[in-house]
Amino acid sequence: MESANKRTSSERSLLSERINKLVQALSDGVYEREDTIKLCLLAALSGESVFLLGPPGIAKSLIAKRLIQAFESNSYFEYLMTRFSTPEEVFGPLSIQELKDNGRYVRLTDGYLPTSQVVFLDEIWKAGPAILNTLLTVVNEKTFKNGSDVEPVPMRLLITASNELPSEDSGLEALYDRMLVRVFVNRIQNKQNFHSMLTVGTPQEAKVPEGLAIKDEEYYRWLTELDQLELSEATFEQLYYLKSKIEAKEQASATVTAESDLYVSDRRWKKAVKLLKASAYFNGRDSINALDLLLLQDCLWNSPQSRLIVRECISEFATEQAYHQSNLRLQIEQNQSKLGELDSSIVQRFAMSLSSDVEGTIRRKNIYQYDLSKAKRYRVANTSDLVKLVLLQTNMSVTDHDTGDSRWVYIPYKELEQVIKDGGGDAYGFVNKKTNLCRFRFDVDVEQRLVIKDIANRGIAVALTTEHGFDQDVLTQWQTTTESVIKALTSLEFDVRKAREEFHSSLPHIFLDKAILLKIESSLQELNQLTDAIKQQTNDAMEQVHRLKEAFE
Repeated sequence: MESANKRTSSERSLLSERINKLVQALSDGVYEREDTIKLCLLAALSGESVFLLGPPGIAKSLIAKRLIQAFESNSYFEYLMTRFSTPEEVFGPLSIQELKDNGRYVRLTDGYLPTSQVVFLDEIWKAGPAILNTLLTVVNEKTFKNGSDVEPVPMRLLITASNELPSEDSGLEALYDRMLVRVFVNRIQNKQNFHSMLTVGTPQEAKVPEGLAIKDEEYYRWLTELDQLELSEATFEQLYYLKSKIEAKEQASATVTAESDLYVSDRRWKKAVKLLKASAYFNGRDSINALDLLLLQDCLWNSPQSRLIVRECISEFATEQAYHQSNLRLQIEQNQSKLGELDSSIVQRFAMSLSSDVEGTIRRKNIYQYDLSKAKRYRVANTSDLVKLVLLQTNMSVTDHDTGDSRWVYIPYKELEQVIKDGGGDAYGFVNKKTNLCRFRFDVDVEQRLVIKDIANRGIAVALTTEHGFDQDVLTQWQTTTESVIKALTSLEFDVRKAREEFHSSLPHIFLDKAILLKIESSLQELNQLTDAIKQQTNDAMEQVHRLKEAFE
C-alpha cells in the first residue's frame, strides 16, 4: 500500500484541493455554519465524533444531513432522543422470527444506527442508560453486539447535539469525553445572512460535483495513511506548551469553575493528535504544524466557561508562540534597549549640563553657567569667533532654512554666553557647513541641559566642541555596540522572514476560520514593523557616532 510519506507533492496538492472543494460544496447556502461543517468533515475523515452545543432550531440536523453527501455510498440515521426512547428505536427492533425459530435475541439493524455511516442524535443526554451504554461501546470499538454476533459498524461520523451539557454525577462523562470535536452553534448573527436565510432559504441537500464524493476504498486508505504521519519533536514541544498552559489555568481557576471544566484526559489528547494528523494530511502536508494545533480550541473544552479559557490560551499561542513571535519580540526589544542605552550614554557624556544660581531679586531669576573656556573657535565665511555645537540626537532640522537632519551649528561665542546665562533664547548662526545665516531657539530641559529646538519643537541636546577633541576609546566602544546590534538585527530579520514564510507556506488551511489566521498575520506584521523601526534606530545610532567623530576631528 502506498504510504503517506511516499505520496508525491502533486498528489498531496490535488487531494487538498479536492477536500477544499468538497468543503465549499457542503457549505454552499448554509449561513454562518461553514466552520462547523469544516470541523465535522475533519472529524469524519479522522473517524472521530462531534458534539454540537446550542439552542433548538439552528440547523444542527442540517449540518449532519449535509455531511452524509461527502461520501459516495452513504447511509444516514437521525433520531431525537427523549427520556422515553428505547434501544429498539435507535439500534433496530428485535427479530420476532429469529426469536421464534432459534430463540435468539437479534435486532433488525438495517436503516438504524448500527448500519449507518453518518449518525445524528439530537438531545443526546436525554437518552436512557440502555441506549447510552450501547452507544459507548459502538463509539469505542466501532462494533455492535447483535445477539451472539459482533458486527462491524460502518459509522464514519457521529454527531450528537444538545442545548445543555451532561449534568454532574450523571455517569455520562465517559461518553462525553469521546465527543472529541465540540462546537458551540449560535443563532445567525449577521444581518445580511439573516435576511438571506428568511428570503432565499437553505436547501437540505448540497450540490456535490461529480468526482468529489469520497469512495469507500479511499476513505479507509486515507485513514491508514494519515495515521502514519509523525508528530515532530518541535511540534510536540508546542503541543506540550499548550497542555501545560491549560493545566496551569485549570489549577488557577479551580476555585472559580468546576474542577472538571478544564480537565483533558490522556485519551482525548491522543484522539486530538489523530485529528491534527488528519488536518495535516488533508492540507497536503506530511507533518503536523503550528496551524493544525489551533484546532485544539474545539477539542479541549468541557463547558462554556472553559471554552472561553481554552480559546484564550489558543489565541495567545497563535499570536505569541506558534511562530516564536514572543521570543523574536523579546530579542528585538533587547536590542532596542541596547540602542536606547547607547543614545542615553552619548547624551549623558557630552550634553551641556548647566549649573544655576538664583539671583537675589524679587523675581528670583535663575542664572545659568557653563565653562566655555576650552571651547574651540571657528570661522564661517566672514564671521569669526564662532563656537560649534554638535547635535547629539537625530532631528527634523533646527531651522526652516534647512531640510534634513542637522549635525551641528555655529553661533557667536558671546551669543552662546548670553543664551546660557538666560537659560534659553534666540541666537543666530550657521547650520552644518552652509553659510546661510539662521535663527536658532535654545532652552534648558528639566535636567538642566542646554537644548536646541528643532522644527517639531523637540529639544535636542547639544555638545560643545573643545580643543581636547574626542575620546577614541569611547567611540570604539559605541561602534562595537552598534555593530553587535546590526549583526543581531540581520539575524532577527532573517528569523522574522523565515517565520512569515513558514506561516504563508501553510496557507490556505482548509479547516481553520479566517479570524485566527488574521491574528497571526497581524502579529508577524508587527514584528516586521519592529525590525524596520530598530533598523532606523540603528542607522540613527551609527549617525550619532559618525557625527561626533566628524565634529571633533
